[in-house]
Amino acid sequence: MMTHDIAVIPGDGIGHEVTPAAMEVARAAGRRHGFGLHLTEYDWSCERYLREGAMMPPGGLDRLRAHDAIFLGAVGAPGVPDHVSLWGLLIPIRRAFRQYVNLRPVRLFPGVESPVRAEVDLVVVRENTEGEYSEIGGRMNRGFPEEMAVQQSVFTRAGVTRVLDYAFDLAGRRRGYLTSATKSNGIVHTLPFWDELVKERAAEFPGVRWDQEHIDALCAKLVLQPSRFDVIVGSNLFGDILSDLAAAVAGSIGIAPSANLNPSREFPSMFEPVHGSAPDIAGQGLANPIGAIWSAAMMVEHLGHARAAEQIVAAIAAVLAKGDVRTRDLGGTSGTEQFTRAVLAELG
Repeated sequence: MMTHDIAVIPGDGIGHEVTPAAMEVARAAGRRHGFGLHLTEYDWSCERYLREGAMMPPGGLDRLRAHDAIFLGAVGAPGVPDHVSLWGLLIPIRRAFRQYVNLRPVRLFPGVESPVRAEVDLVVVRENTEGEYSEIGGRMNRGFPEEMAVQQSVFTRAGVTRVLDYAFDLAGRRRGYLTSATKSNGIVHTLPFWDELVKERAAEFPGVRWDQEHIDALCAKLVLQPSRFDVIVGSNLFGDILSDLAAAVAGSIGIAPSANLNPSREFPSMFEPVHGSAPDIAGQGLANPIGAIWSAAMMVEHLGHARAAEQIVAAIAAVLAKGDVRTRDLGGTSGTEQFTRAVLAELG
């Protein structure tokens, strides 16, 4: 039987609850489809940072490099600034392993109430390693009236082109429609450059219809007309905002999965739910495990088991359609364990 070597980082908060649920479901699917998962757990987290002064140990990236994939539960805790937790763990992994595509599918499952009355089935493709989230910049004159901060955005031809090619190719395999998020009417250098490259790469994908929307108008249209969209591609910042907005339109950020992909497979890819560590409900067994389970399905698909991944997502949909088992964020009373058991029962 084929066995995949997975690095598991539960992280913080509800990550310790939803990660075991996701791995249990993935392993159950593996038993049905003839593959196994060998899990190696790492305690890298904000708790570790408070105890030892670092989110992960020296050489941590080298330890991850040998795995087939990485699963991350959540990052963040009270008392640790978000920029410390993200730049100490999540972002170094994304960049060291060239995970330049952040892939976030969004769909409205049967039985889930959306704040809008529309069908939702789209994918946000976010550039994941450069753009607005660069390390270039600094602060000076701290504490004085003339204190200032400078943050540089970095858009490279190579970085933008590769994520656009991924998005156009994905649109060609879906409904053949791509929307580019921009703001070139106000941001006068980087976004006109982005627009030029979108037009340039579109010529290589004649079967894909495409357009572009300014980010402010796009946010409004995503709420008012979500069924219109198929694949949306955006820079690091725009993709981040749009994917969370789209998840809320689909009913709850608790159901949203994501994949940080190295499409060349030169390095391991990383899979994580979008919802964060939710310290307000951590340890109570209340967390919605759908985002984590769906992220595990994306991992299983990336590892080459598309049918198993489809069955995991179908099991989630079947549980939600029945309506008797759902977590609090979806209007129910069930907990993490109960929902996970229901998904496992659907998987057989």
